[in-house]
Amino acid sequence: MATKSGAKTELQSKDKVTVTDHRSGKSFDLPVLDGTLGPSVIDVRKLYGDDGYFTYDPGFTSTGSCQSKITYIDGENGVLLHRGYPIEELAEHSDFMEVCYLLLHGELPTAKEKKDFEHNITYHTMLHEQIHAIYRGFRRDAHPMALMVGVVGALSAFYHDSLDISDARQREIASHRLIAKVPTIAAMAYKYSVGQPFVYPRNDLGFAENFLRMTFAVPAEEYKVNPVVAKAMDKIFILHADHEQNASTSTVRVAGSSGANPFACIAAGIASLWGPAHGGANEAVLAMLRQIGHKDRIPEFIKRAKDKDDPFRLMGFGHRVYKNYDPRAAVIRKSCHEVLDALGIRDEPLLDLAMELERIALHDEYFVERKLFPNVDFYSGIILQAVGFPTSMFTVLFAVARTVGWVAQWNEMIEDPEQRISRPRQLYTGHDKRSYTPINKR
Repeated sequence: MATKSGAKTELQSKDKVTVTDHRSGKSFDLPVLDGTLGPSVIDVRKLYGDDGYFTYDPGFTSTGSCQSKITYIDGENGVLLHRGYPIEELAEHSDFMEVCYLLLHGELPTAKEKKDFEHNITYHTMLHEQIHAIYRGFRRDAHPMALMVGVVGALSAFYHDSLDISDARQREIASHRLIAKVPTIAAMAYKYSVGQPFVYPRNDLGFAENFLRMTFAVPAEEYKVNPVVAKAMDKIFILHADHEQNASTSTVRVAGSSGANPFACIAAGIASLWGPAHGGANEAVLAMLRQIGHKDRIPEFIKRAKDKDDPFRLMGFGHRVYKNYDPRAAVIRKSCHEVLDALGIRDEPLLDLAMELERIALHDEYFVERKLFPNVDFYSGIILQAVGFPTSMFTVLFAVARTVGWVAQWNEMIEDPEQRISRPRQLYTGHDKRSYTPINKR
């Protein structure tokens, strides 16, 4: 396991499990490994090499693919820790730049370390001017995530001095560049989609403030960042910074295992995040609210959600990992109401609908018993809608936040001496060996 010093944590096995193949009578003793927290793990690495067996686990939901010190999730109890720190404490007392440093380096920074880190990120936010031409190669109505995949991948064509993944200093520079430039790329993707000129970053603004200004400012007037909105965006970034070995993070690690450059790896993560089953959940919340349409129709859709034979589902409620309350939801719920108050939003039908749906679901016995509480996607979608982001930008904002998690996981993988190129196995169910038949005899 990679640490700040590059040291490896050796997992010691004190126990074993025995697996018996009753067809042959052969038995195998497999080591049981214990991490700091979480369930024990059966080490099956020698099954194939010594005995010719694979394990079968579609989706890898029961398979540990790596050792990691970055993030821990206990879905049964609603726990999310970054380097041991509860997400609630980080969201309440920290800021996104400090969380970025924590994820990358393993410890919270000193005042000087934080200042230096913020300086490094701030002075990497500019993009090479020729990158602007890449945007013009896309159709005006291209989805912003399509631009994100293309432009982030293209960074490797501009920053040749940070592509040697064997050089720790180059990896650090690439990490800083990605964290700094992805928000600029995202803001430019929005500007391109609405036909407005690109807005350059400013070095006197913080991370969230800079992103909001690059997204919404126009040359004709001065843009003032609402501090409540900026604080809420910073919290959204913190809450989405990393989430263990999810689909996009696993994609980054798989791509990185081949030795691919960091910009290509993060572009691969963005492509995975684009999938509606992963990064599109908060966008699906808004689509659901539009489908319901009015507060008077909520009881009808609540009834449909309870009907197992009805395809309708309440989006933004419950979570695949969290079987209890999503710990991020409690944080973002407070920010959601603060943003609505700060923006003076009182009579927005869609947001009124969302608040009423939240109220009903939190008190409905059916949802309470099944622990189908509103999750982080439910509240973040409402905030982003209120701030003025189109739904096509929701997953883009997810990518802005998650970039630091991908980068931290990528660095940890590179420093792991046990890391090999990813090569999942398969259970082959096709034809047995057969002979070729000439076309005139078929």
